[in-house]
Amino acid sequence: MSALHDLLVRRIALTGPISVAAFMADALGHPQHGYYITRDPLGAKGDFTTAPEISQMFGEMVGVWLADCWINQGCPDTVQLVELGPGRGTLMADALRATARVPGFHAAIRLHLVETSPALRERQAAALSAFDPTWHDSLTDVPDGPMLLVANEFFDALPIRQFIRTPAGWAERKVGLNGQGQLAFTFDPTPGGALLTPLHRDPGIPPGAVAETCPTGIAIAGEIGRRLASHAGAALIIDYGYDGPAIGDTLQALRAHKPVSVLDGPGTADLTAHVDFTALALAAKQTGAVPYASVEQGALLTALGIDARATSLSARANPAQQVAIQAALTRLTSPASMGRLFRAIAITHPAAPVPAGFGGST
Repeated sequence: MSALHDLLVRRIALTGPISVAAFMADALGHPQHGYYITRDPLGAKGDFTTAPEISQMFGEMVGVWLADCWINQGCPDTVQLVELGPGRGTLMADALRATARVPGFHAAIRLHLVETSPALRERQAAALSAFDPTWHDSLTDVPDGPMLLVANEFFDALPIRQFIRTPAGWAERKVGLNGQGQLAFTFDPTPGGALLTPLHRDPGIPPGAVAETCPTGIAIAGEIGRRLASHAGAALIIDYGYDGPAIGDTLQALRAHKPVSVLDGPGTADLTAHVDFTALALAAKQTGAVPYASVEQGALLTALGIDARATSLSARANPAQQVAIQAALTRLTSPASMGRLFRAIAITHPAAPVPAGFGGST
């Protein structure tokens, strides 16, 4: 149990079941008891580890990509460098170190970090103070203008809505109370699913199937697209997910690096769901920006030169460090590890050249 569990039980008892999205929003972002508000969740002592924490090479490759986009789009005098969900600031610190010798790049950037966690803002301040970052609660607060944006494992933590296929059609999955007054999944008996795609209208989808959509993520992708349709720049979104639409329940919870029940102790475990990259790309495209089809993380990092960087680092390392560098490279790029599970999409200004590591636009 948790303090937030008790609050949610009282709320549901008074007003009725809530959407999965509402449950996720409170579990992760409640101002007093939300998971991201109350802790630093990263690393061995936390609940999960992200790619930037595995090796400096990840952030360095992202830096290479960002600087290359800046150069290929005419080196704007001023560019908003934005990271959504910057974690401990590790990715951005590595990216900026890797680009320190790119003429004019650091002088042009204005660093903006979209972060709601007080604990993580403190870590970011320590890592990035030399670049005078400005923090925001949302992307809409970042000034307009040429923009380079990166979002690594950001969209997977945004609230999703879930729908269950019933004999009468799609019904929204909710969080209610069971006979013992504890949190339990239920569904709204009123047929719904207006947010779903035409694929989900297939009458052959069996009862009990689950479909997901992320209105918040789609809205943010639309905002990214709006900005890039009007100004120079590019966005790189990396996460675990799929080219949708798809059927399946992907909502999961992690505590101390182990899976736990989604409804167990809300506010004390990380909640994530797989990202529908097709939905994000479509939202950006509808604004006039140009999205590029998703690529596997391993393929992107390889195209950006991570193998050569690993060789360079190993040449100056002792034997134990060489083993660690190779292990990190394998973990980031191997199809059996993060290399295939994680994917990336790019979004650019309509006149921008094809970004490094990507093929045709969608």
